Amino acid sequence: MAAEQPQLEGSKPLSGLLSGLAQATYYGHAGITEELLRGQLYPEAAPHEFRALLAKMSGVLKSVASADMDLNQLEAFLTAQTKKQGGITADQAAVIAKFWKNHRTKIRESLINQSRWDNTLKNMNWRVDLKSQSRHVDQVNTPVAIVEMELGKNGQESEFLCLEFDEAKVNQMLKKLSEIEESITALTQTT
Repeated sequence: MAAEQPQLEGSKPLSGLLSGLAQATYYGHAGITEELLRGQLYPEAAPHEFRALLAKMSGVLKSVASADMDLNQLEAFLTAQTKKQGGITADQAAVIAKFWKNHRTKIRESLINQSRWDNTLKNMNWRVDLKSQSRHVDQVNTPVAIVEMELGKNGQESEFLCLEFDEAKVNQMLKKLSEIEESITALTQTT
């Protein structure tokens, strides 16, 4: 077994493996398969050896990504992994650290986007207009708040929502927002 180990060493193939895992797991590229990674990066490795390396690196990457480790946490985690029986080598730890340093932000954004169920507010504009025409004369020259919101998910077409509020509705909305703020404050206060 010790003679077979050098096949699975080397920073370029391991860096490629981590990139492939990130592409498949976090960036949604379904075409990246175990067979493709093995054929491109570790063609000389036996299937069971490659599967073990893939499982190990996948587990390490998931642990690092799910904890959104900063560089200090990463160093401590990788040091522990190198000392663990059946863990990773110091060279593998160096490659993982370099990979995480370069890909942390993109993987984090991908995880956040994957965890959203509904649309998010991408943009919001508001203004106050004066009505110049109305069915009722007493409503002419009254202020109207117009709120325009862009809602959507990343990578998808946005929806636009336009709301119009008179003074009474603005006051009602402000009152509700104050109630929400008070509820959140009450729930988040520590005793």
